[in-house]
Amino acid sequence: MKIDLTDTTAGQVNKALVQGRRAIGTPAVGMVLTLVIVTDEENAYDALKAGSDASHEHPSRTLVVIKRVSRSPRDRTASRLDAEVRVGADAGTGETVVLRLYGEVADHADSVVLPLLLPDAPVVVWWPVNAPLDPAKDPLGALAQRRVTDTYASEQPVRELSARADAYTPGDTDLSWTRITPWRSMLAAALDQVACEVRAVEVEGEEFNPSCELLAMWLADRLDVPVKRSLSSGPGLTAVRMQTTRGPIALDRADGSLATLSIDGQPDRAVALKRRDTAELIAEELRRLDPDDTYASALRFGVERLNASAAAPVPEPAAPEPSPKGEPVTVAAAPDAAAEAPTTEAAPQQPAPLKKRAKAT
Repeated sequence: MKIDLTDTTAGQVNKALVQGRRAIGTPAVGMVLTLVIVTDEENAYDALKAGSDASHEHPSRTLVVIKRVSRSPRDRTASRLDAEVRVGADAGTGETVVLRLYGEVADHADSVVLPLLLPDAPVVVWWPVNAPLDPAKDPLGALAQRRVTDTYASEQPVRELSARADAYTPGDTDLSWTRITPWRSMLAAALDQVACEVRAVEVEGEEFNPSCELLAMWLADRLDVPVKRSLSSGPGLTAVRMQTTRGPIALDRADGSLATLSIDGQPDRAVALKRRDTAELIAEELRRLDPDDTYASALRFGVERLNASAAAPVPEPAAPEPSPKGEPVTVAAAPDAAAEAPTTEAAPQQPAPLKKRAKAT
């Protein structure tokens, strides 16, 4: 069911929501949160579809805020609010309100959104494009417990990571970080299988992809080793290679869907590592509403520090000390190596795990 309202108010929108619920026979409100999507007209359809698909897992009231640009000076001073209310089959498993703001009211979107928030329910604000540099200080962001941006949609993604680190507030997150959750889980599991020490890491992916930088910063922050960032033609992340004391470990995904996990001394394994769509990413973010400390630590590691760590020399294994000058080196060959083997063995090296293991959310 759809209800169109022209030149309306937030109070009339609330009445339309109640009217729509009664018309379809569901007067009760069964939503668990409010999802506010702040976007433009060009990206509104894709963002609304992703939010609607995510509502099948998280029934929510979705408020889509679209700020319309007025062409003439007279129109810019005139305020108007148009709304489209969707309930029932047209809104997935929740409720959807599309708000189009004209004129001065566009600068006060929070005053329109505030009366439409579900009482006693968490609020998540998502900017698919054109996110503010400091989401927590944005008037709409200040209403939310969780603020979701997407650095990949910016013009200079890698540079924006630095701005995100400077303005980070608990509750901020980025879909570029969400995209690498399967990679982090797989790499952590691979290191759990081998008793080794990681010496260096290489992260390979397409240029201007912030997910590659975030994965590299996470590895450098957790392992405290040099991490090299190399380029490929994509799509997205293509490989992670680790040099360890027990041989190389590699996770290679060339086609964007199926990856190969290679551990020295073990057979190669095929791993499903497909690129996920936006609806899956949003659904993952809505599963947790607490601050993501792992993301904050990786983000604050910094791109500049990552580049400096990649330039650091890789530590080499210690060479045996030469014998004193003048003393011959005697090598005793045992006729039966098994019989002459020492009775005590050196304890195997413990793995150097990711120091603060990330949750696979």
